[in-house]
Amino acid sequence: MLIAIDGPAGSGKSTVARRVARELGFTYLDSGAMYRSVALLWLACPTREPAELAREARIELGERVLLDGRDVSAEIRSHEVTEAASVLAADPRVREQLVAKQRELIGTGDWVAEGRDIATVVAPEAALKIFLTASPQERARRRAAELGADLATVRAELTLRDTRDSTREQSPLKPAADAVRLDTSELNAEQVVQRVLQLARAILAP
Repeated sequence: MLIAIDGPAGSGKSTVARRVARELGFTYLDSGAMYRSVALLWLACPTREPAELAREARIELGERVLLDGRDVSAEIRSHEVTEAASVLAADPRVREQLVAKQRELIGTGDWVAEGRDIATVVAPEAALKIFLTASPQERARRRAAELGADLATVRAELTLRDTRDSTREQSPLKPAADAVRLDTSELNAEQVVQRVLQLARAILAP
């Protein structure tokens, strides 16, 4: 079974997906970590074609993110990598390479996959599709608290990322037609997790 959780930055995707996967005993797929890993490679080798880096990269996901055998879990969360990943995510050639890798990963077994186009592009056949969102102010507040950054700066960066994600020609951010939309603005993580678990268990029930 595959549960696809999509949504904009700061909507709670990672936290919810990770906890839902743990509760159900599923494997967690952080698609954003794949784009961040390629961005890390690109920043180190800016003369290389990003799509080539994406094709060659050996990315292993789990409790830690391994890039060509090296633990990059902390490195890929830097501000510089975050910005570069957002740019690369708009490159259709990079997306083509990473979507192929994602499809290969989730081809067998039970997964909770999160990103921005899991339900619309990577796995439109997912058994359960969730689209998480929250008000821009709340998403900025969460991200600023997480990073220990200035709220106004984070809000401006999120606005830029939202525009970039929703207007890109390749795989724009949007909910799948049959996705369950959850506004998390007034909900805590536990409430969202329980709602997703309720939906998943209804499908899993005989």
